[in-house]
Amino acid sequence: MGFFRNADVPVLIAFVIYLLIMIGIGFYFSNKSKKMSDYFLAGRGLNSWVTAMSAQASDMSGWLLMGLPGAAYATGMGNYWIAIGLAIGTILNWAFVAKPLRKFTEKAGDAITIPQYLQNRFKADSPIVRLVCAVVIFIFFLVYTTSAFVSGGKLFQVVFNIDSSNETYTKAAVIISALIIIVYTFLGGFNAVAWTDLVQGLLMFFTIIALPIALITATPDFSWEMVTATPKMVGTNEFASGYASLVSGRGANSIISDLAWALGYFGMPHILVRFMAIKDAKSVKKSAIIAIVWVIISLGAAVLIGILGRVYLDSIGVVLIDTQQELIFIDVVKRLFPGALAGVFLSAVLASIMSTADSQLLVTASAVVNDFYKVIVKKETSDKKLMWISRGAVMLISVIACILALDPKDSIMGIVSNAWAGFGAAFGPAIILSLYWRRLTLKGTVAGIIGGAATVIVWEYVLHWSGMLYSIVPGFVVSILLTVIVSLIDKEPSDEVKALFGEARK
Repeated sequence: MGFFRNADVPVLIAFVIYLLIMIGIGFYFSNKSKKMSDYFLAGRGLNSWVTAMSAQASDMSGWLLMGLPGAAYATGMGNYWIAIGLAIGTILNWAFVAKPLRKFTEKAGDAITIPQYLQNRFKADSPIVRLVCAVVIFIFFLVYTTSAFVSGGKLFQVVFNIDSSNETYTKAAVIISALIIIVYTFLGGFNAVAWTDLVQGLLMFFTIIALPIALITATPDFSWEMVTATPKMVGTNEFASGYASLVSGRGANSIISDLAWALGYFGMPHILVRFMAIKDAKSVKKSAIIAIVWVIISLGAAVLIGILGRVYLDSIGVVLIDTQQELIFIDVVKRLFPGALAGVFLSAVLASIMSTADSQLLVTASAVVNDFYKVIVKKETSDKKLMWISRGAVMLISVIACILALDPKDSIMGIVSNAWAGFGAAFGPAIILSLYWRRLTLKGTVAGIIGGAATVIVWEYVLHWSGMLYSIVPGFVVSILLTVIVSLIDKEPSDEVKALFGEARK
């Protein structure tokens, strides 16, 4: 077959074994999802390790091993601000959101999705908040899932030496990566996703630790002075040039934009749903420690891979330009390790892609089925029928995202940053205030969600001001202001809603 003609056989074998394990997990859990709460929340029975690793693996998509190292390769140490921002966001999310959200969602009618939780939080008969949330989730997760399929396509192109000028082969690479993710998500639901995330998270962690060590060892006469002396490269693509200004002294706006990635965590449905699925609130502390250690080490190592990879490639006279920069991880793995071992390490890239895409597909499907179909189309439907509708939603969303991924308009990092900003600005203030502010109202929540999402869309796609300041900053500010102002203008929540708040906060 022409597609695999130039493939390294040991690498191909390692990939196939890894993929069979992932699909096997999907088959194992295919008969264990008997009802909606099983398919979307694993029956709220995840242990601390699975919760922690699933939350962080689903968080760190293909950009952890492609986008972030590529940014560090292009502009050097400037990208540690993104890593710091993400580490801060992870810590704050586990410290202030995980436990109260786990308690609150159970008290609020045992909600299985974020939109359902927000409706139940206000004891509301109107489904408006669920419908608004479902639309926002559908739009931004389409963007997010597209980035995963783009990452998968690029991975297959490089691993199997596919000629990027052959449009048929490049599109086939995207489709194959999408199909793999779809299969086990379709079969096993949240349990399959969570347990594959555990395996994927561990694989990503050990790989991302090993590679910086290998790069230092492989660089002739390596010294840390070489790191600071290496000139920073700027490509012609938007991904690289957007970060170049930080090195040239753009200053505060760039640092604020990078640190603002922390705000995204409070509104990420595929991360928040992990908090909802943990066995009990007491397990949160152990999960938090595991997750925070994982993310701090992984982010630091990802930046190091970009920087040390630049030093190593410079030492052998190799320069990556433009979109090649996002392939720095894959490039150095293929140069440093023999076939089978390279296959294992490259499977980590696939793991990072799959661990996020599967979560996004599942959350989007849950919004379509639980917060749109059940509310608008047919309220009374058997769990068995809803299960198949959910699987159908996974397929539909996957097809749309795959079509978009066949002709991507931006880099991996660019696509992810847009979706991250959209979710953070739309849902972040709503989630935080719903857990800590008794005076919050339904109208204020809806206004904030719409305002935050709209601000990001206008900022990114109408005004094109993303180079001036990351859109999550104005989006988050607008969302908070609208939520607070409209809530204060609106009448106070009922005594029943206040009682629910008091019970959940105990």
